[in-house]
Amino acid sequence: MIGEGFLKILAILILSWLMIRFGKLAINNFLKIRTRTNLRMVSERREATLVKLLENILTYAVSFIAIIMVLSVLTINVQAMLAGAGIVGLAVGFGAQSLVKDVITGFFIIFEDQFSVGDFVRIGQFEGTVEEIGLRTTKIKSFTGEINIIPNGNIMEVTNFSIYNSVAVLDISIAYENDIEKTERLINELLVTMPEKYEELVAAPELLGVQQFGPSEVILRIVAETIPMKHWYIGRVLRKEIKQVLDQHGIEAPFPRLVMYSRQGEEQMRNKESGRQ
Repeated sequence: MIGEGFLKILAILILSWLMIRFGKLAINNFLKIRTRTNLRMVSERREATLVKLLENILTYAVSFIAIIMVLSVLTINVQAMLAGAGIVGLAVGFGAQSLVKDVITGFFIIFEDQFSVGDFVRIGQFEGTVEEIGLRTTKIKSFTGEINIIPNGNIMEVTNFSIYNSVAVLDISIAYENDIEKTERLINELLVTMPEKYEELVAAPELLGVQQFGPSEVILRIVAETIPMKHWYIGRVLRKEIKQVLDQHGIEAPFPRLVMYSRQGEEQMRNKESGRQ
């Protein structure tokens, strides 16, 4: 009986080791195939995090089952231990609901590739670059340098600005006295040459036309499609280039105007006209 029990324990340990080893190989091969086929763009850090997470889950699950089977071979009452562990686990679960929620949410954030390290996202009131993604918390660095640590369980909605191309929207104001057709022609001639200068542009920017009339200006709207998160930079360089072209061709910028009405002066003019008559 001792020899038979020893052989059973040895078989359980060997089988568990093989399951863990081949399981880890399957996980790594699956992610390699996923990356090669370009099903989704996965960062190296995200891939390493996901691989480590799945390997740990596999190791813990197989090890737990192996321990239970070994204890059964040693004629130890496993059912009583499991019942006691269940009661303890239930008590811990009630006391750590938020922690369990954070861990589960963090797992699905990583597994579903909702956002990655380096992405520019908006989560609630926080907006910035993702510095770190963990199972319990996510760290976001704002534009001014602050690090915002957000529990994963509190992440309800995410806006990711880094997945698809961005669009820069510019409103250019010119004075009413300027020739609109001439201005549009100059701007279009400039926009056609912009992709050659700036590789961040996906295509040549487009002048949509007159957007609206202001108190002292005519507003023209321009849109430019860029690679992700480069619309701010392209917007700045476009404004600079357009300003230089308009200045070279004498297109004046609008300036505030104030019309003053003098009632006393109007009465004097009337008196003068009546005196002449």
